[in-house]
Amino acid sequence: MATLDNSAKILIAKSYPQVKDAENDPVKASSAMFENAEYTTPEKTEIEQWLITAHHIASSTEDSAKTAERLSTLNTHLSTRTTLLGHKPSIADVAMYARLAPVVKEWSDEQRTGEQGYHHIVRHLDFVQNADMFGPLKLENSEKVNVDPDKVVSPIKPIDAKAEKERKKKEKALAAAGADSAAAAAGGTVTSAASSDAQNAEKSKSKKDKTKDVGEKIANAVGAEVSGVSKKKEKAPKQQKNAPAPEKPLSPALIDLRVGHILKAENHPNADSLYVSTVACGDAPGTENTSEYEGKVVRTVCSGLNGLVPLEEMQGRKIVAVCNLKPVTMRGIKSAAMVLAASPRLAPGETDNHAGPVELVNPPAEAEAGERVYFEGWKGEPEPVLNPKKKVWDDCQVGFTTTEEKVVAFDPSAVGKLKETGKETAQLKTKQGLCTVKSLAGATVR
Repeated sequence: MATLDNSAKILIAKSYPQVKDAENDPVKASSAMFENAEYTTPEKTEIEQWLITAHHIASSTEDSAKTAERLSTLNTHLSTRTTLLGHKPSIADVAMYARLAPVVKEWSDEQRTGEQGYHHIVRHLDFVQNADMFGPLKLENSEKVNVDPDKVVSPIKPIDAKAEKERKKKEKALAAAGADSAAAAAGGTVTSAASSDAQNAEKSKSKKDKTKDVGEKIANAVGAEVSGVSKKKEKAPKQQKNAPAPEKPLSPALIDLRVGHILKAENHPNADSLYVSTVACGDAPGTENTSEYEGKVVRTVCSGLNGLVPLEEMQGRKIVAVCNLKPVTMRGIKSAAMVLAASPRLAPGETDNHAGPVELVNPPAEAEAGERVYFEGWKGEPEPVLNPKKKVWDDCQVGFTTTEEKVVAFDPSAVGKLKETGKETAQLKTKQGLCTVKSLAGATVR
């Protein structure tokens, strides 16, 4: 069973008062902390493993070489991930923060961002302490890790795509090599950089011949000598490709809806009907199709609202953004999201002449940029990017509407593939409350 440090227990109790018995059932606690996150069986195992790593990493009783090894492994793992699980938040991120924040606060600029520094660990801690998806955490300023972009010693080197592919290939081969003896040697499945800590935590009593056999397999997989086992010259057998993941059923939860904050908006230089907005959507630094503006990670968003919504009404306001549509270039400017707006529903046979009126969807005033927006009762994680061929957006959008109370809602009975679900109309909300429009009832929202 994973063990939480006292610092992690205190931080979780302070930031997530709804969580009970976090140490005895961390997966259940994680679900209570992040109610919109759903974890697969491998992810549940990984949460346990990362909690074990968080308990041991940078321990005062650990020698410096082992500490450097653990930190390097964690840094490499985070180089291609926003959170420990990839993009989903979990209790493991909070535990890792509680463990490492006091350590990283004492690091020099060279240790943090030097050529051999731990850039990705620093970035992860900064994300956890500031991102809305984590609550945000209840931290005093003195408890936070101060991250100053002006003190970056050495920029992060671009990832070598070929080397990264080879690394992942070896990682898969290593996992496969250990799989045969996982039950006997570790009592679990080897899934990630956290696995070595999970195995050390278990009291296994493997026989020497089994250990040697596993060592030979690992040596073949990573091209190295392990505990005196000579590296075999024969190539490791090709690993069978994993079967494709089953297709997720149609659901509006597949659409990544977030609170966006328009920091500035201006006329498109090449199109009279378009605005170009700079929108903070809560993305992590380095996210694809983002840039930085006034110290915030932002997306550029083109919207056909020029002439329908006054430009001054676009400035500095909160909106609801669709964040996982495939980016499109509109008159020379790439747009990486879409602003959600309502307009009167057309009568049968009526042609849309784009004359308006149009009203932007308003999230609750206290909602922060990047906060998840969802239809009540529709659970699940959004796709990273919607596949246009599967028409998830097109199929679901016909059910987007507004109620008589001017609340944005989803009517599954209007969606051909969801008519038989029997679900009732669901309101669009954040954790603070409902998303609304100013005056349009029975509208279409897109």
